[in-house]
Amino acid sequence: MIREKRQSLKIAYVFIDLFLSFFSVIISTILHFYIISPEKKQFFIPDTGGLFAPGKLFANNEFLSIILTYSFLGIVFAFGQVFVFIATDLYQPKRIIQPLKETLYIIRGIIINLVIVLAFLFFYRGHSYSRLIIIYTAINAAIFISLGHYFLRKYISYLTKKGKFTRNILIVGTEKGAEHIMDYIQKYKIFGFSLVGVLKEKNKKKISEKLKPFIIGNIEDILKIINKHHIDIVIIALKNDHKQILKIVQICDSEGIDCRIIPDILELMTHRARVEDMEGIPILILRDIPLRNAYHRFVKRVFDIIFSLFVIILTLPLMIIIAILVKLSSKGPIFFVQERVGLDRKTFKLIKFRTMYVQDKEISEKTWGTKNDPRVTPIGRFLRKTSLDELPQFFNVLKGDMSVVGPRPERPHFVNQFKNQYEKYMLRHSVKSGITGWAQILGYRGDTPIEKRIEADIYYIENWSLLFDIMIILKTIPSMIKNPGE
Repeated sequence: MIREKRQSLKIAYVFIDLFLSFFSVIISTILHFYIISPEKKQFFIPDTGGLFAPGKLFANNEFLSIILTYSFLGIVFAFGQVFVFIATDLYQPKRIIQPLKETLYIIRGIIINLVIVLAFLFFYRGHSYSRLIIIYTAINAAIFISLGHYFLRKYISYLTKKGKFTRNILIVGTEKGAEHIMDYIQKYKIFGFSLVGVLKEKNKKKISEKLKPFIIGNIEDILKIINKHHIDIVIIALKNDHKQILKIVQICDSEGIDCRIIPDILELMTHRARVEDMEGIPILILRDIPLRNAYHRFVKRVFDIIFSLFVIILTLPLMIIIAILVKLSSKGPIFFVQERVGLDRKTFKLIKFRTMYVQDKEISEKTWGTKNDPRVTPIGRFLRKTSLDELPQFFNVLKGDMSVVGPRPERPHFVNQFKNQYEKYMLRHSVKSGITGWAQILGYRGDTPIEKRIEADIYYIENWSLLFDIMIILKTIPSMIKNPGE
C-alpha cells in the first residue's frame, strides 16, 4: 500500500529531475552563448571526436552545433544528478513533505554531482566544456528542480482534493499500531490516503484519546461500513485474536478489498522492519539494516577504497615522520597490533602507531585506558590527543577489515564483558567497524558512557547512507578538536 505509492511518487520525481537537470544545461548554454557572453561564440569549437559528436552533422548550423555539443554534458549531468539524489535518499517521504529541508538537500545533491561531473570532464577529452556554463547549470538546476518538486506536490494535492487517486482506509482495532498508521496517513497526505475511521473491539473500554474522535463503530459493523463508505483498504490492528483477524480477512476477500495486518509484536520492531518472502512464506525482519543490501555494501566499499587511498597518499610523509619519532621515543615496535572484534563478531588485527611503553600482552588486552594513563609515552600522548596514532588504520580499511565510518572496534575481552551488561551491544557488529563514527561525532570518545555509544552506533547502523558517512567525515576534525582523544 504505502510502498506502492512511494515508488510511484519516486518514479515521478526521477523523471522530473532527469528532465529538469538536462534542461538546466541547455538553458545555461543559451544564457552563456546568446545572452551573457555572445562574443564567446566565435571561440566555440564543436565536438567532433568525443563519445557524442553531433558537430560532424551540424557544423554548418551554429545554434544546433552548440546545443547538441552541450547536450552530452546535459545527459551526464542529468543521470549523475538522479544517481546522487537516490544515493542521498532525497526521495524519502520525510524529505518530500518538508519543502525547506528538501531544497537544502537538493542544493547539497547538486554540489556533490558538480564534483562528480567536473571529475569526469577532467578525464573526458572530446570537448573542453565551459566551466561558467557548469556553474550556471548548478544554479539553474537548484532553482528548476526545487520549483519542479514544489509544483508536483501542488498538483498531487490538487488531484487528491478532487478525489482522484485517493484510497479510503478503515482501521480495525485500537492497539498501538492503529495510532502509528493514523499518524502516518495524516502526515503523508501527499500519497492520497483518506482515513474513514476506526472500528473498536465491542468490549474495549480503554481507548487512547488520540483514537476516540475517529471511532465510527464496532468491529461487528465492518461489512456495513465497508459498503457505506466505499472502503479500499482495511488495516487490522488487533492483538492475539487470530480467529477475529481471520474472519475480517475473509470478509475483505469476499468484498475484494485490500487487507493489511499490523503485527502484534510492534514493540519489538524498529522503523526499518520489513517482510521478506521465503518460498511463499512471509518472514518478518524486525531490524532491516541498510548495509546488508549488496548495492549499499558495494557503494560503501568503493568509497572506503577511494577515500583511504587518498588519505594514505596525502599523509604518507607525515606517517614516516611519526614512525621515526615513535621509534626514537622508546624501545619497541613502531606499530601496535591488537586483536579487535569487527563485522559479524569476527576478529581482525587492528594497526595503530604505538603510543605506550611496551607491556605484557595480557595486561594491554584487559586494561581499560584512562585519562593521564602512566603507560602512555610523551609522543604517544600527543598522538592520542590528535588521533594521529590511528592513521595506519586506513590500511585496515584498504584491506577490508574496517570501514572509514562505523562503530569503533573493541577488544574481545571487553566485548564478552559488555554483551552481558548492555542490551543490544552486539548489534554494533552488524556492520564493519570504523575509524570514526557517529558516537565519536557526538563526543563519546575515550572514557565515556558505553550506553550512549551503543545508542549512537545503533542509530548509525539503522540510518546509514553514503551522505551520512560523508557528513560524519566532514564533522570528524571539528569534533576531535572539541573532544580530543585520551
